[in-house]
Amino acid sequence: MQKITTFLWFDGQAEEAMNHYMSIFKNSKELSVTRWPKGHADEGKVVVASFELDGVPFLALNGGPQYKFTEAISLSIDCKTQEEVDHFWTRLTEGGGEPGPCGWLKDKFGVSWQVVPEQLPRLLGDADRAKAGRAMNAMMQMGKIDIAKLEEAAKG
Repeated sequence: MQKITTFLWFDGQAEEAMNHYMSIFKNSKELSVTRWPKGHADEGKVVVASFELDGVPFLALNGGPQYKFTEAISLSIDCKTQEEVDHFWTRLTEGGGEPGPCGWLKDKFGVSWQVVPEQLPRLLGDADRAKAGRAMNAMMQMGKIDIAKLEEAAKG
């Protein structure tokens, strides 16, 4: 059993967020949904939703407007291909999300994500520091990471 679960605080959008994320990530599923009971002012509305994205557990709480997401924490997605990068970037920015620099974005709920091709950390950590520097400079000019341009820049 995994010991750490990401817990996300929403202002009334927990169920919508869960369904949106499950539509983006393969092998995802709803685990449970707890709704306010009969007689409560928010009767029938979701209190907490539990779900998995590619086997990783998440909890979504409709906690109210007190807290907002910030870029101080983000969820990182490891991608093997440009097709995966494009898929996650497109789906997570749709409907009001905001593209950011260097592979970062904010989705329509305000959650920050990093869409990271596996080539990026390899190139940035290359023993040839000039090659790594060229890769870093190329990445700094990108929003969504373009693997071909990153590798081209690294080669010089």
